[in-house]
Amino acid sequence: MTFLRKFTPAALALLLASGLAQAHPGHAVAGFSSGLAHPLGGLDHLLAMLAVGLWSWRLGGAARWQGPLTFMAMLAAGGVLGWLGVSVAALESGIAASVIALGLLLAFALQPRRGLALAAIAGFALLHGVAHGQEMPHDASGLAYAAGFVLASGLLHAAGLLLGRTETRLALGERLGRVAGGGIAACGVLMLGGWV
Repeated sequence: MTFLRKFTPAALALLLASGLAQAHPGHAVAGFSSGLAHPLGGLDHLLAMLAVGLWSWRLGGAARWQGPLTFMAMLAAGGVLGWLGVSVAALESGIAASVIALGLLLAFALQPRRGLALAAIAGFALLHGVAHGQEMPHDASGLAYAAGFVLASGLLHAAGLLLGRTETRLALGERLGRVAGGGIAACGVLMLGGWV
């Protein structure tokens, strides 16, 4: 976790500066910066990715790295599908449902077996990836855009892991995660209802 503490401030600075790189559309940098900014521009993506990091921390052991890596791999796969024009019925509702589900998993401190947890993470990531791929700007480089949104997702997972680590270090039990999970699930309900 020392790596996360050192890496996160630099990564956040990159995220904040990504808008500067968008001054030259059509270049690989613009594709990368657009992809980097995309997960931060939608509350659904931001909350889901933070939740995956926090839930992975809660699952413990190898799940702390397997959860985020599974999400990022399936996010990239979904991104390719979305870029290729694959459509998913009720995609936005599915994404909102993934936010609700992740919030509830945290709020109720549910810890299924690792295989089941990783399968759920993979399914959620695929939905988010399809949306990312469909929303890719036409003038962006697909590979650069994908690299940007996968990196931003990893940084959000890292933030969730740090939140979990903070909860553990402060001996808060599961209170912080439960409150965060309840808030995430509530936001998901609002998204599903079209109020956010």
